[in-house]
Amino acid sequence: MLFKKAVVIGLALFVVFTGGIVGYMIIERWPFLDSIYMTVITLASVGFMEVHPLSHDGRIFTIFLILGGTGILVYGISTFIAFIVEGELSDTLRRSKMRKHIDALSGHYIICGAGQSGKYIIDEMGKTLKKFVVIEKNLEKTKYLCDQNILHLQGDATHNATLQAVGIDRACGLVTTLQSDAENLLVVFTAKRLNPKLRVISQATEEESEQKIRMAGADSVVMPNFIGGLRMVSELIRPSVVSFLDVMLRAKEKTIRVDELSIGSTSPFMGKQLQATGLLTKKDCSVVALRKGQSESYEFNPSPDTLLNDGDTVILMGDINTINSIKGDAR
Repeated sequence: MLFKKAVVIGLALFVVFTGGIVGYMIIERWPFLDSIYMTVITLASVGFMEVHPLSHDGRIFTIFLILGGTGILVYGISTFIAFIVEGELSDTLRRSKMRKHIDALSGHYIICGAGQSGKYIIDEMGKTLKKFVVIEKNLEKTKYLCDQNILHLQGDATHNATLQAVGIDRACGLVTTLQSDAENLLVVFTAKRLNPKLRVISQATEEESEQKIRMAGADSVVMPNFIGGLRMVSELIRPSVVSFLDVMLRAKEKTIRVDELSIGSTSPFMGKQLQATGLLTKKDCSVVALRKGQSESYEFNPSPDTLLNDGDTVILMGDINTINSIKGDAR
């Protein structure tokens, strides 16, 4: 839009400038250089003396040249200033609005880095309707986040102030996918000191970094190369299973996911048998497994008579909207 306006204004100025030169050369029969000089000082309104005394027709021509040229110049300058002021104002208002949204977040997730891995995490968070905010220091990547209306903060995730600015004390989880293992380790260490209850997941490239990041406080460490290798083997020896998972993850009509339902002391499901909760007959959702308390083992396809107690975790698979509705009712 601004480019088109600039082209139109430029063409109009060129026409007026050329017309002024030609006009003085024809009306006053002045040399080319004198005509250019007179046109310039007229349009610029600098108040210099006339090159030569003007005739009656020359004065009338100069009046129209001043009105036309000055009008176009004023319009061009005002358009340029308006673009700068409106752009800065719009950017300021956008940042202020985003700041308010971030300050209002609670029980949200923090994503450190919007690189290759970060983009997939952001996409999944959006599909599963989670509250999250992204920290990214690269300006080009923050512009992309801004265009997608994704809550974000431009800054260094390894700094205390940056993590505090995105409400780390109110967050329930953080994932860091920065470029180097050293940066991820520092983010984990800093985040855990600011919020010890925070669940922190980190990416790691080198095998020897995994233990160090765990020692810094990470609840889990994911190695993309390891996961990629397992995926390739699965494609080789169990293609139908992989195909099923791909369809589940990439289905557009519904967002199908595996999720967990935690049974707390105030949950309406607490103390009930599994069949009495209605979870086994819920449409678009299936009970896959059950973990009793803090046990490391899972009971797959649990019996309908299984009693749910405080601290149990039910693994569900189905439409994310249905799962979120169940989790909302269970609070």
